[in-house]
Amino acid sequence: MTKPLVAILSGAGISTDSGIPDYRGPNGLWRKDPEAEKLVTYAPYMSDPEIRRRSWQMRRANRALDAEPNAAHVAVAELERSGVPVRVITQNVDGLHQLAGMPARKVLELHGTARQVVCTKCHARGPMEDALRRVEAGEPDPPCLTCGGILKSATVMFGERLDPVVLGQAAAISKACQIFVAVGTTLQVQPAADLAGVAADHGARLVIVNADPTPYDDRADEVIREPIGTALPELLHRISAFGEP
Repeated sequence: MTKPLVAILSGAGISTDSGIPDYRGPNGLWRKDPEAEKLVTYAPYMSDPEIRRRSWQMRRANRALDAEPNAAHVAVAELERSGVPVRVITQNVDGLHQLAGMPARKVLELHGTARQVVCTKCHARGPMEDALRRVEAGEPDPPCLTCGGILKSATVMFGERLDPVVLGQAAAISKACQIFVAVGTTLQVQPAADLAGVAADHGARLVIVNADPTPYDDRADEVIREPIGTALPELLHRISAFGEP
């Protein structure tokens, strides 16, 4: 029996059990401190050295790189290891799907990764940990070691567009999959949210696992409101065992 292609669109909600905050939720960072949004907005980051210094200190303080995968990330990786074709499309930048065991080539990071830095001038990349060590050693705004340009997190900042190649791959997977699971995402941030509709339009079974209602609930074949840490493993076990949710 041919196993269905499963696409999993993951948002911030899948990583909250790992201690990574939902930036846009009721208690999210952007709601608590709207000024903090400037620290990850491209134009002020590039033009204001003080914004960059504060941004580096924020990254140094939040220690998101210390987070570990939780049961939901592990369940996704286990589904892939069981022989079911799985592709992850994630709005997260934490790299926890890969740490849980998902092959990097099967994870599309729509918003980039916080585990690397990139030079805005020569586009050289390197580990975020190396840059943070330089900050801790006394460099408040560490420049690129290759060309001296401005370094930034390899994430898509506000004011930057998504990588069209990655977005195109995500759209292709959404069209081709037989099952599309949206987990921990409000499905309100475009263009990622549109992928759920693309999948449904092309005949996929749409399953939404999220605490709060989303604009796509009425198009879903199943909506699950239970905690992600238990609900997603149960759902993916069903798919592994029976080939459908």
